[in-house]
Amino acid sequence: MVAARLREARTVTGLSQRELGVRAGLDPSVASPRINQYERGKHTPDTSTLAKLGEVLDVPIAYFFANDDDLATLIATFHRLSLVKRRRLMALLQHT
Repeated sequence: MVAARLREARTVTGLSQRELGVRAGLDPSVASPRINQYERGKHTPDTSTLAKLGEVLDVPIAYFFANDDDLATLIATFHRLSLVKRRRLMALLQHT
């Protein structure tokens, strides 16, 4: 799941593999190959690296582990909501 979600989020933002890696704090000389390995599933980033990648991509760590596309979209959308909108949504959900 992590590999596919990482590729999807990076593609949506329009970042190259190198640019994503550099913005997440990877050494520029290894940024592109490392992100490529993550996206192919050859290696999985550790939690700290995944958190940094998520910050750059504006998605929480949970997004990378969602096993359903709708759930991944919901997680990313909720993450981007203001606190007021989150509370409204939570109130609405509690009444259903």
